[in-house]
Amino acid sequence: MTDQYAVFILDGRSYALHLSTVDRVVRMVDIIPLIKAPDIVLGVINIQGRVIPVINVRRRFGLPEREIALTDQLIVAHTARRPVALVADTVTDIVECSEQDLVTAESILPEVEYVEGVVKLKDGLILIHDLDEFLSLEEENSLDLALEPP
Repeated sequence: MTDQYAVFILDGRSYALHLSTVDRVVRMVDIIPLIKAPDIVLGVINIQGRVIPVINVRRRFGLPEREIALTDQLIVAHTARRPVALVADTVTDIVECSEQDLVTAESILPEVEYVEGVVKLKDGLILIHDLDEFLSLEEENSLDLALEPP
């Protein structure tokens, strides 16, 4: 059995999400700050009338912060609870991987957060992320409150 993944780049490293969680990839748009949102949320965007929170993936992964560039892309995806947008340097590819190419996170580091596994490709490793784990329950609740109309 094979799975498909959307591969994106942050600081020259490859990351991926299950393609089934990705709705679309769009150019960078203006992100409106959201007062009282969790630290991990940059703000919100409007896509076809839907208000979608934008997650700071760099902050979540402990990568160096940098200004958002017009060349950055937004991965519009969905968790089990809500739509989200992730800021990526670029989205590069859709890859198919068989189960034997996937190494589960538990077999590498049982305590690693947000990572479902690692895919071994000819040109390197790709970390597969579990989008449903990106926001903690506390962050989800805080985001819900921030998104409520005043």
